[in-house]
Amino acid sequence: MKFDDLDSKMRIYETQNDISVLPGMYLIARIDGRGFTKLTKEQHNFEKPFDKRFNNIMIETLQHLMNCGFNVIYGYTQSDEISLLFHFNENSFARKRRKFISLLAGEASAKFSVLLGDVAAFDCRIIELPNASLVLDYFRWRQEDAHRNSLSAHCYWLLRQNGQTPVIATQHINKMSSADKNEMLFSYGINFNELPSWQKRGIGIYWKNVIKEGLNPIDNTLIKVERRKMFIDEELPIKEKYDQFIESILNS
Repeated sequence: MKFDDLDSKMRIYETQNDISVLPGMYLIARIDGRGFTKLTKEQHNFEKPFDKRFNNIMIETLQHLMNCGFNVIYGYTQSDEISLLFHFNENSFARKRRKFISLLAGEASAKFSVLLGDVAAFDCRIIELPNASLVLDYFRWRQEDAHRNSLSAHCYWLLRQNGQTPVIATQHINKMSSADKNEMLFSYGINFNELPSWQKRGIGIYWKNVIKEGLNPIDNTLIKVERRKMFIDEELPIKEKYDQFIESILNS
């Protein structure tokens, strides 16, 4: 069989399950660390419950994903997960899901591994949403998840530092309401509301247009040019104000 005939024959099997995201759908990718509990708690001595070095690696990984060939208008990270909001008209690879999933998981895994100096892996899923309201709901959901997890993590590690075993500490936390958790932290002198915002709300990255001065190479005069710059936001708004923030990005 000639190569061209063999190639045509086998391509059918390779591409038969290709599915593309339909036009008119908002597109979000969620990228999660695989086996990061072992990686961060056993293989590397990261500070508990939050480590600034780990957080910086996640930020750099997110920045890389926003610059790796896709038109990403907003990135969000909390814990070991990253969410990417693509431009409404993003059409890379004809919007094929398998290309987005494989490339983004690969890029995230490679970048994080290089920064950490150890092998790390991410998985990726694609979320298709039919309207802007659901996009707002999605990011509210992830931010509120960050808040809940942060509160529980601070309580868990406080109990561990005071002699509780992992099992007992987990059981204790699971029985507590949010008010109980806040009260427990306060009894140890920790006001959860005063902890760094990035620990409670996650971090957003988006693009801003900035004016920069440059030198005109033709006549050596100073000129002002507009450039798009990535902005890291560690003080994200919450609740309805966060909805308005995401909506402003969608409409920009």
